[in-house]
Amino acid sequence: MIKVLICDDQVIVCEGLAKILSSDLEIQVVGTAQDGSEALKLVARNQPDLVLMDLKMPVMNGIVATRKIHEQFPATTVLVLTTYDDDEWIFDALRSGAAGYLLKDTPPKNLIEAIKGTISGKAFLDPAVASKILNDYQNRPAVLPLPSQYRLGEREQELLKLVATGLSNSEIAQQLFLSEGTVKNYVSELFKKLGVSDRTQAVVIALRYGLVNLNDL
Repeated sequence: MIKVLICDDQVIVCEGLAKILSSDLEIQVVGTAQDGSEALKLVARNQPDLVLMDLKMPVMNGIVATRKIHEQFPATTVLVLTTYDDDEWIFDALRSGAAGYLLKDTPPKNLIEAIKGTISGKAFLDPAVASKILNDYQNRPAVLPLPSQYRLGEREQELLKLVATGLSNSEIAQQLFLSEGTVKNYVSELFKKLGVSDRTQAVVIALRYGLVNLNDL
């Protein structure tokens, strides 16, 4: 059972999302919050697996709340669901630790799929958001020297490409003919080397420094 906390400042949105998610037998909505501050309290109390996070809210916005949840409750994943697709919101959310970024016009079926996929380790980005990220790194090539810790070996490069395409650990294990446990350890070591804590941040770093070619994604 996946425990989900919904955070959105519009009560009617919270109620609608709760109804949609509760229709799936594998998802349990453990609470709703109307701002980031309330979300933090509910995360501490209910220990959800995932927080469905809006961004522009009173008291504490979703960016700050995402960063605090990421720092204080690393076992809880944050998946952004918002109406805002401005570059500033997108990159701030990803830098703050969001594991994915969806827009509110996402169909219910796709939203449920994204929640389950995010919990299994995949990274979900709305196509419009993914396009902005790719265009940003395509049009703004890296001007900083590649940090020494980002110099990856051939196997690490291959692993990063598979992570970037959205494959789960089990799917990567099948492709590389390794056990899922071995892949999990490799991915963990790769994240340490990149200085990130999740797949989405790893892809952003990889694109920023040219570790993954856009044509590979």
